[in-house]
Amino acid sequence: MSALQGKRIVVTGGAGFLGKVVCRQLEQHAPLRIDVPRSAQYDLRDARAIAQMFADFRPEIVLHLAAVVGGIGANRVNPGRYFYDNAMMGLQLMEAARRHDLQKFVAVGTICSYPKFTPVPFREDDLWNGYPEETNAPYGLAKKMLLVQAQAYRQQYGLNAVTLLPVNLYGPGDNFNPESSHVIPALIRKFVTARRAGADSVDVWGTGSASREFLHVDDAARGILLAADSYNKPDPVNLGSGHEITIRDLAETISKFCRFAGQIRWDHTKPDGQPRRCLDTARARAEFGFETQVSLKQGLDETVAWYEDQPE
Repeated sequence: MSALQGKRIVVTGGAGFLGKVVCRQLEQHAPLRIDVPRSAQYDLRDARAIAQMFADFRPEIVLHLAAVVGGIGANRVNPGRYFYDNAMMGLQLMEAARRHDLQKFVAVGTICSYPKFTPVPFREDDLWNGYPEETNAPYGLAKKMLLVQAQAYRQQYGLNAVTLLPVNLYGPGDNFNPESSHVIPALIRKFVTARRAGADSVDVWGTGSASREFLHVDDAARGILLAADSYNKPDPVNLGSGHEITIRDLAETISKFCRFAGQIRWDHTKPDGQPRRCLDTARARAEFGFETQVSLKQGLDETVAWYEDQPE
């Protein structure tokens, strides 16, 4: 029987890209109820709003997915906001969790917490061996503090708090806003827009030499729920596919899926971000049997198809 069955579960960020998929998959575990606090009613940066949320929903388990996120450009413009909002939400939620004797708190962190020059593949034991890549360090460090808090609260208060570190997510329903999107939706939008406009070239940030690893949102949700169901240790756990691809190869692959026949021009004046990202996923496999099911090509194909079907 699932440990989530019959439980009152709050999913912060449950109306977002990842959260919607988590809530949909969570229904298969037969919880008593799933509640999704909306920011208009429960500002998770406000301790009083969090106290009201706990009073209203009386959760036994909290899956903390809520985050203020964006790509490299958005991180450069909003470092203060990304640090404050993410830190305050997580710190106060976990404090309320221990005050209400919550059965389990699942903190979904970020790959951005790793040091800039982490040996590849990224192993969880290397998390503290340096400072994160500068363009997203405020966001990465804010999320990293939740790992510290989770381990400290487990030690002092016995709170069963676990921390997951997912790699870059993508999939149907992603954020395609050019001001805040991550690399895959940003590239899809650029290539589809260029093809429809009959443009002969598309400009892409950086040199294309940096590598990234990507995790389909369906796989990410499944990994989070596997951990919520059966992982109960203080050590952080990577969630990823274990496969990296250069941004240059990614862009060329996406351009083909988008049927864009023009030239890709690389803007070397823009940052590449972290040089490489690829996770060691052995811990997730050993601790709760997580392995990906959606290949990158399959995921890109369906994500492009989803975007093409959206009204312009």
